[in-house]
Amino acid sequence: MHAEKTPSSVPPGAASAAPAGNSRCPTVALARCPKEDAASAVLPRLLDACATEAPLRDLHGKHVLLKPNLVTARPLACTSPAVVAAACRWLLDQGARVRVADSPGFGTATAVARKTGLTEALAPLDIRVEALDAPQRLPLDTGVDFPVSRLALESDLILSAARVKAHSQMRLTLSVKNLFGCVCGLRKAIIHTRQGQEPDFFADCLAALQAALPPSAGLLDGITAMHVTGPSNGSPYPLGLLGASSSCVALDEAFCTVLGCATEDV
Repeated sequence: MHAEKTPSSVPPGAASAAPAGNSRCPTVALARCPKEDAASAVLPRLLDACATEAPLRDLHGKHVLLKPNLVTARPLACTSPAVVAAACRWLLDQGARVRVADSPGFGTATAVARKTGLTEALAPLDIRVEALDAPQRLPLDTGVDFPVSRLALESDLILSAARVKAHSQMRLTLSVKNLFGCVCGLRKAIIHTRQGQEPDFFADCLAALQAALPPSAGLLDGITAMHVTGPSNGSPYPLGLLGASSSCVALDEAFCTVLGCATEDV
């Protein structure tokens, strides 16, 4: 994927919530955000626009797993620490009980977080990065089962906070694909190798996983996207966009439209 198309429908600095008027359609909120240090101001407005809808509604006392993308200790491969911290701050303001965790394909979540600056960004919030471990078998509608972290399965809400990246196997990795990180450790690589030989079936498995997990909502960090290749070794692209939605699927579809990608090809 070459992200050669930037959004023209979102005015600078403004949030756009759509679609409106149909209560069955989830809100997707997008805003320009050219720099990471602006995320703390932009992201809360996006989440506020979605907060009247389940599962982002009435978070007081709820156990929320914020699941960033910490695939490897390269900053461009991971969700921006500024975005993760801004999302955590918003969740805490809603009265949620917040945990941040991932299961990297390479290294440990704590080591990746330390090397990419996430540990430092979360320190003022008294939140530490944890490992998504203690796997439990989760049967999927596709006839396979995935070993998923108990922490993910016991959460009331999973907020999938992904960086927008090209993906050599699935073309694009967004908030639904980021939920695959709830599968524990090296098991992800095994599943990628085994199921990834049939990309359409693997895509069905990702959709089935999203449906089988606790309720999820999405954040997409497109401030600096990764293009040409990915998910680890691509090139930076200044997309300058943040997005949020009560639905990971709706958010991913909106970003596919922004990027000029047909959803059926991703």
